[in-house]
Amino acid sequence: MATGSLLLHSSPSTKSSSSLSSPQSRWAKSRTANLGFQRALALGNPVKWESLALTSRRRPEDPIPKKKERGTVRCTAEGIERRILVPREPSAAALKIPERFKVVVLMACVMCLCNADRVVMSVAVVPLADKLGWSSSFLGVVQSSFLWGYIFSSVIGGALVDKYGGKRVMAWGAALWSFATLLTPWAANHSTAALLAVRAFFGLAEGVALPSMSTILSRWFPGHERATAVGFSMAGFHLGNVMGLIVTPIMLSSIGIVAPFVLFSSLGLLWLSSWVYKVTSDPKDSSFISKSELRSIQAGKTDPPTTTAEPPSIGLLFSKLPTWAIIFANVTNNWGYFVLLSWMPVYFKTVFNVNLKQAAWFSAVPWGTMAVSGYIAGAISDSLIKAGYSITSVRKIMQSVGFIGPGVSLLCLNFAKSPEIAAVFMTAALSLSSFSQAGFLLNMQDIAPQCAGFLHGISNSIGTLAAIISTIGTGYFVQWLGSFQAFLSVTACLYFITTIFWNLFATGERVF
Repeated sequence: MATGSLLLHSSPSTKSSSSLSSPQSRWAKSRTANLGFQRALALGNPVKWESLALTSRRRPEDPIPKKKERGTVRCTAEGIERRILVPREPSAAALKIPERFKVVVLMACVMCLCNADRVVMSVAVVPLADKLGWSSSFLGVVQSSFLWGYIFSSVIGGALVDKYGGKRVMAWGAALWSFATLLTPWAANHSTAALLAVRAFFGLAEGVALPSMSTILSRWFPGHERATAVGFSMAGFHLGNVMGLIVTPIMLSSIGIVAPFVLFSSLGLLWLSSWVYKVTSDPKDSSFISKSELRSIQAGKTDPPTTTAEPPSIGLLFSKLPTWAIIFANVTNNWGYFVLLSWMPVYFKTVFNVNLKQAAWFSAVPWGTMAVSGYIAGAISDSLIKAGYSITSVRKIMQSVGFIGPGVSLLCLNFAKSPEIAAVFMTAALSLSSFSQAGFLLNMQDIAPQCAGFLHGISNSIGTLAAIISTIGTGYFVQWLGSFQAFLSVTACLYFITTIFWNLFATGERVF
């Protein structure tokens, strides 16, 4: 050897062999010690005799050596050292949060603001109606004005998402609806016509939110994680109801009618600053995503890329019964959802004579529970698919729960005798309706992955028309009959009929 040190590499086998008592092992130990002794003498190094004992025996008076976790351990004989292999510490890359998780968190935040901006008006309309002397029927017109713009932007927004990607369309939508939210109190003080125009513009901007969400999450998440991602994003959407219903009456009573509109519009612009620089429409265009995460996303796609194929025509879309199953499901979902969203505070104030703050709290509890149940529904859906159930079966199960549950709950609501009991039934209705997120909302990507944004826009526009009818119709029913019961019963029957149609004609297989 050219160097003056003798390297003894330790391993589990050498540890165990040190205690062997056979003649061969004793000869090997003696030979090794002699080599080390002769080498040390030849180099002129001083030798400490106790260092040459290579067996594992230790004198009682010797201290117990401490284990070292890393590095090189030197023996007492100079020139002899032993190297120990130490596992490396986890690198920073191993601890990095997956980029798709950041995307879904930002998506949940914007969906929260999307719904909170809607709810602000649902609460503020109560003092406005008292101040301006609006009747119940005209109150329904004001509540539905948001949907006048929403009905047109759903189709246009869906087509724009398919062409330009969800990131850009969602960014423009959030910027415009935040600006409209800021203008709302000024419009209310100016004139009723100005208020209706601003609310219609607000709906026009918000119509792109759901198609953008659906398309972006389908790009960023593998098929077996998509329902959970949608459930998480929609949990943010429903928490926007809670935020709006709790924060708005407090700010209205303590600061004034302008305060909640300024707050939520400012939060929208703050979100926009993060979204523009950190998110892309497709993960392969992201400069932040790791190669391993991108491979796992692409490996989890059930359908091959179809960017070069011609999209189906509108006539072909409407010629298939699975398309109509999605449309009818969207109609029913929007009908029931907007009745409860627009009229819940008014319901508690009218039927049980609770004040605005109490009505907001009773209304907020069901939406908060809906946020949790929507995420649970997504997780259940993904787990069933992983367990081997067909996508068709999973979509039918989730949608059946999402419609039968609310129908039964709304029928029971007719017999509620206190606001607490009414809140329980409304909570059950909204919590179970969130299972629709793992039903028709995901089914658009199942049957038409190439034009899911456009299909979402068409079905959502027709569903929005139903929401306008239900929102205005509730006001007329209440004014004519003096009760919410008849309209709640009509809504429950619609839930049951659509459930039958869905189970007959829906499919989880690709159609277009």
